[in-house]
Amino acid sequence: MRFDYLVLIGRFQPFHNGHAAVLRHALRLARKVIVLTGSAGQPRTVRNPFNAAERAVMIRAAAGEDAARLIVEPLRDRLYGETLWVGDVQRIVAEAVARDGAGEEAKVGLIGRNKDDSTAAYLAAFPQWELVDVQHAEVLSATELRDWLLTGEAGGLRLVEANVPGPVFEMLTAFRDGSPAYAQLARELAFIKTYRQAWAAAPYAPTFVTADAVVVHSGHVLLVRRRAEPGRGLWALPGGFVNQGETVQEAAIRELQEETRVKIPPAVLRGSIRASRVFDHPDRSLRGRTITHAFHFDFPAGALPRVKGSDDAEQARWVPVSEALLMEEQFFEDHFHILEHFVGA
Repeated sequence: MRFDYLVLIGRFQPFHNGHAAVLRHALRLARKVIVLTGSAGQPRTVRNPFNAAERAVMIRAAAGEDAARLIVEPLRDRLYGETLWVGDVQRIVAEAVARDGAGEEAKVGLIGRNKDDSTAAYLAAFPQWELVDVQHAEVLSATELRDWLLTGEAGGLRLVEANVPGPVFEMLTAFRDGSPAYAQLARELAFIKTYRQAWAAAPYAPTFVTADAVVVHSGHVLLVRRRAEPGRGLWALPGGFVNQGETVQEAAIRELQEETRVKIPPAVLRGSIRASRVFDHPDRSLRGRTITHAFHFDFPAGALPRVKGSDDAEQARWVPVSEALLMEEQFFEDHFHILEHFVGA
């Protein structure tokens, strides 16, 4: 075999026949394959309906007798920290190889399909590993498979069955029939489709502008629980869309006060801004291309002001920063990454 280990990185939402073909090719070339399941730690959404543990089961089930030659590990997203993400991959692979008993002389490679600019960027980020570039397998995309699964139409389910390994389809069927999360995701998909349809006649795809408030007070961060779709029930930073007649800073302060009823005067809030940044990852929102401007309001000491959920917020509360940084699976969109940028280590 050409390699001791081949690294395969993907979201596998879900693991389909195209992924399976790449995995089979990797197993022909390497003694073992290290599979990194991306977007680990994310909440269940239309884009990420399955957690890392569930995807690991899918992958092992599809591999059959070769499952013993797989090392499957979760991989977090780092939407605004590409270097950190590369470092995560390097660390996870090194630790997996060490646990497997191999030394530094083990030959490691990277396998993947150069299908777009995003893929090309991450494949080029590991020059120390020989790249195995595989050809495209003609299957429906994972996005199409998720849509068909969540709409639940009989014809669509037959398409899903034809495009995923048998054991994976059994898991998807069990998820559809037995998981309470399925109905929530189906409602969210319907909402998103209706939302996007309202802009279908626009001559150009719209770009939305929002503003978010990262309010840190005496070691606590102010969070709101979302009342409506998308992301109903998830925790978020106070924020929302920018009105036509206001600046993004004014929008952040207005949304903060509307959603939390916090009794801090706007002038005091403006004076407490410690930092701000634009967050514009193309996939940060399922509603469409959405660019947000986040403002970090810092109050180092003092009693926590009273807050109460209002407007689009079902609940508002002060959460210890240490606790919030462990809640990645409960955050809406990229709000955890925004919080991490301002207060993370």
